Amino acid sequence: MTSHTPADTFPRQYARTLRYTVGAPRSFSVAPDGSRVVFLRSRSGSDRANLLWTLDTTTGEERIAADPAVLLGGGEEDLSPAEKARRERSRESSAGIVGYALDAAGDRAAFALSGRLFTADLAAGTTAELPAVGPLLDPRLSPDGAHVAYANTAGELRLTRTDGSGDRALAEPDGPNVTWGQAEFIAQEEIDRTRGFWWSPDGERLLAERADDSPVRRWWIADPANPDREPAEVAYPAAGTANAEVGLWVLDLHGGRTEVSWDHAAFPYLARVHWSEGGVPLLLVQSRDQRAQRILGVDVATGATEVLFEEHDEVWLEAFPGVPAWTPDGKLVRISDRGGVRALVVGDQAVTGADLHVRSVVAVTAREVFFSASGGAEETDPEPGWIAVGRISHDGKELAWESANGRPFTSVTSAVHAGGITVRATAEPDLPGTLVQVARDLPEGVVVDDVATIASYAETPAITARPVFRFAGERRIPAAVFLPTGYDRERDGLLPVLMDPYGGPHGQRVVQAHNPHLNSQWFADQGFAVVVADGRGTPGRGPAWEKSIAFDFAGATLDDQVEALRALAGEFPLDLDRVAIRGWSYGGYLAALAVLRRPDVFHAAVAGAPVTDWELYDTHYTERYLGHPAERPEVYAANSLNGYAAGLERPLMIIHGLADDNVVAAHTLRLSSALLAAGRPHTVLPLSGVTHMTPQEEVAENLLLLQVDFVKRSLGR
Repeated sequence: MTSHTPADTFPRQYARTLRYTVGAPRSFSVAPDGSRVVFLRSRSGSDRANLLWTLDTTTGEERIAADPAVLLGGGEEDLSPAEKARRERSRESSAGIVGYALDAAGDRAAFALSGRLFTADLAAGTTAELPAVGPLLDPRLSPDGAHVAYANTAGELRLTRTDGSGDRALAEPDGPNVTWGQAEFIAQEEIDRTRGFWWSPDGERLLAERADDSPVRRWWIADPANPDREPAEVAYPAAGTANAEVGLWVLDLHGGRTEVSWDHAAFPYLARVHWSEGGVPLLLVQSRDQRAQRILGVDVATGATEVLFEEHDEVWLEAFPGVPAWTPDGKLVRISDRGGVRALVVGDQAVTGADLHVRSVVAVTAREVFFSASGGAEETDPEPGWIAVGRISHDGKELAWESANGRPFTSVTSAVHAGGITVRATAEPDLPGTLVQVARDLPEGVVVDDVATIASYAETPAITARPVFRFAGERRIPAAVFLPTGYDRERDGLLPVLMDPYGGPHGQRVVQAHNPHLNSQWFADQGFAVVVADGRGTPGRGPAWEKSIAFDFAGATLDDQVEALRALAGEFPLDLDRVAIRGWSYGGYLAALAVLRRPDVFHAAVAGAPVTDWELYDTHYTERYLGHPAERPEVYAANSLNGYAAGLERPLMIIHGLADDNVVAAHTLRLSSALLAAGRPHTVLPLSGVTHMTPQEEVAENLLLLQVDFVKRSLGR
């Protein structure tokens, strides 16, 4: 890590370094023969432009494979609106090379820069620009490295040869709102599927998504600070309204085209596509209410599909990273909720038990499955917030853990694996950043000494986070508590409290790592006891924990914040007469909900980009948790904020980016109107030109400072 600039304040450094991610290695791939590791990293902790790097696993030598500054001749990047939208969906704030794809051998990489197509010969160390009709999106090499397929902003899926000899369309839009080879909004934003086409292992054909968003309602997002500009048109599938029509086709390189058929009416969501060597393509499709899903095998010659597995759940089903997949000997690998346990299943056998909560599959080898997991049975979990990568034999009899510190239950580890090489990234609570190590396997699957450590150029944080982890209350709610640096109880007494949750689905805040807690520590150093609590609905505690919020955001998630606060007050110096709460997105919803519903507990709130009316949020997310609004209007009314506006009696600041196309500014404006109609004073801070991510350095820095000032004034400090 590099040291920070002495003149930096934490808020400026935190914003400038994109939460200390700039300069850290990321996006790892391993060549199938284990000869090299490919990854992205910028030159320093203050340079956002990623370069493409390789590491030789024999020598440990790192080498630059592609440098955006050289390829663009020192010019600035020019991103299309479509690429900006893709990056917003994936929460990507960095620059330069933000993604790449390898051929089957791992010898060549393809990537986009400024909507142009480039390849890098990783063995020779050379790069080339290829002819392409851009601006292009998501270029991917054929397994044999002879072609690159890519989507573009015209909605085409195109093919170009890597020898530069030709470029042609494989599929062109047959309507004004049709795209080929691109994941639709819902897939990108909610299903964690960013790809829209997949190469066959032999490189002779592709599976390609055709999406038509004509049925989707159009919204218009204006820029009030620049009234001369036309509003942006957004196809936004709000809860209860139509989604894009999504199909899948087999396209061969010689012009053949076959539609893949399944019961679209019953299973409209295309959640996962997997096509591995030696196996038929796998699809995971979901019903609209996500209570049923099927794993389908595809006959690429006819487009017909076979149901390989079907499951149902009375609440909802999840789509997990890395599955479904095949083992090399033809067993289906999946993750399934069985008897209250989220288990890894190989064939028909659950190979993990109640002590683990499986989160994803990392890799499948001839002998093992690499998977990510956290604690399962809560009464036996020693620490909250650990995430580990394990490797388990197909029969479940042999299990080992990947961890740089040898303590998988007091850290957060992620990994990739191929060719007998594992790249593991381990974060710990008492060390800034993440340690990335490359390890080689022995034939029997035991990890030996590390091959190399991949350097991080990220800046060292200006402050040190000191989380104290606890299970709080009767529900054993995972929590982290932060006190001011140098706090002395006898001298300083009770502290005003700042609750700092996300508190909702997909957002785990209590993790056994350092950097994710820096923001909370900085707030603590301003004179607060900061509490982060992951109540019911947050991930990592088991299916029952996650699904207990069904049809009840407003009750369960808020109740658990109150329980954690009161339980922790028995051990920590929390002044329960001075309690504020802040949050962003779902956390913003929870913060506003807290002062509207429980003013007896919460005395001030800062709500950033809050969802205030759930009928304005998207289909896949909202209908999973609250049902269809036409079928459950009372649930939407009970869980939205506007109906509680008349009850506001505490200070409330609402912050919203006016360019946000995920949680649109209408949420804040409608709540503000309801508060005004009820005669309730409140503060609204509109952010011109800012999206849901708030990536602008000055905006991000000043938001922290303004929040502290508001909370201090509101609590009488």
